[in-house]
Amino acid sequence: MTDSDPPQLSAGPRPALGPAADEGLARRLRALACTAPLHDLDARKANLAGEYTVYGMAEIALAAIDLVTLHMDFDTGADHDEVVARLIPRVAAQAPERPAAEHERVARWVLENLINVGSADRGFRVVYGTFEPDGTYVRRDYDFKLIEEVPGPGGSVYLRTTDEAVNVLVGALDTDVTSAQIAAEVKLEVLISRGRLADAQLAAEQARYRTVQYAESLRRALEATRRNVRAVDWLKAVPDMIAEALDHVAERYRHENAVLTNIRRARDESEDPEHKRRAAELVDIVKDCIRRHTQLQVRLLEAGPLFRAEQDRQAFAAPVTASGTDLYGHLLAPTLPLPLEQALRVTDAFFARGTGLRTPVSVRLGDLVDLLLTPPAERDHLGAEMPEPDLIATPDDSRFSEEQMAAAQELLDLPADAPRRLSGLLAEARRQDPDLPYLVALLAVHAASPPVGTAYRQGEEKLLFAVDDGTELDDPEFGGADLIVGTALLDAAGMAADRTEAV
Repeated sequence: MTDSDPPQLSAGPRPALGPAADEGLARRLRALACTAPLHDLDARKANLAGEYTVYGMAEIALAAIDLVTLHMDFDTGADHDEVVARLIPRVAAQAPERPAAEHERVARWVLENLINVGSADRGFRVVYGTFEPDGTYVRRDYDFKLIEEVPGPGGSVYLRTTDEAVNVLVGALDTDVTSAQIAAEVKLEVLISRGRLADAQLAAEQARYRTVQYAESLRRALEATRRNVRAVDWLKAVPDMIAEALDHVAERYRHENAVLTNIRRARDESEDPEHKRRAAELVDIVKDCIRRHTQLQVRLLEAGPLFRAEQDRQAFAAPVTASGTDLYGHLLAPTLPLPLEQALRVTDAFFARGTGLRTPVSVRLGDLVDLLLTPPAERDHLGAEMPEPDLIATPDDSRFSEEQMAAAQELLDLPADAPRRLSGLLAEARRQDPDLPYLVALLAVHAASPPVGTAYRQGEEKLLFAVDDGTELDDPEFGGADLIVGTALLDAAGMAADRTEAV
């Protein structure tokens, strides 16, 4: 072939362009996959009972992702019913002539499809292909979620958006959070300085989404630490991330305060009402960014103590003594290939023991969840430190003094053959002390049900008693029955004999 001949294309197979080029293709394929559930909503709306072609389901889905992202916090998420309520006006704007019940149904349908309620793991899966270094074409599965349900306090359930959902919202995938945040805020500052507040509002919202994504990365690392401290690289990866995040928060905080000052100046100096309105909205967005960065800083400072506490708790946790039964591996998989007569023996033996009056712990889902979720009890070999008691003298709050008690007992020390009326005892006590009748009346009422058995066992020789014969009490301070109060003699000889027999 001479120099003038045209170049000939090789008939052999063309090699792959290399790992970097193929990774870029895979990145774009994953980005396309994240938008597939939104396009699928518009494709499947014809299957709904009724005419729903008027609604833009992908637009409603983006609004739902936006609402969940902005309403979730570091520890909690967005409320399901609140998201639906805020989504209904946007749905109603697309078809105002339709009934309100239909608007609510469309909003709930879109939100439930973003959660992917119909699937077992509430996730989406897309298959894409990549090239290995040797040129082999390999198909891979890409599993992702857009909105996930997370448990909250008191048995509640919150909604949180994933990284993939935030990437769909801001139009990027696998973007470095720090660089994207810096780029968004530089872009925001330039747009504000040029007076393009409408574009600046979009840039500020994108910066806020990146802040949410950064906090979500930290939250997942802390959650993984609580489950298993060995699953997270606390030697290098997480400390580096925390250090970078703290520097990032400090820089963003200074930058956002400067941006906030410029926005307020633009708001105060502008004469255009539209500019004033957009500047006011920008102030709220940037203040929300500052609040989220402050919250992120608090969580970053708490990450180190949390790691040390979880390391101590998990290191000294009691080991699991019993392993659960793998129903699939131990029972179902070996039984399916067996003939019916052999499989019946296995299943009869299992259900006879697995569904009896006393169910084993391994086949009860509630007990299994309790075993998995109950944190191990912390133990202290020396016991808790006992506080030094602070002893104080108990004040004597008795109403009656010892002298009054002695006077009342002397007054009630009646001969066995001479009982008296309560009215006479009260009158005599009143002549001695104005408060003494109250004590006499109390002792007389108590004697209406005398503890005969106790007095007999204690060896008492006599016992005070009171009997109601129906006479009404005539007294200026007390009312009721005029009791007959007397003293009963107990059988001291009989008591002595009983004590001797007992010995």
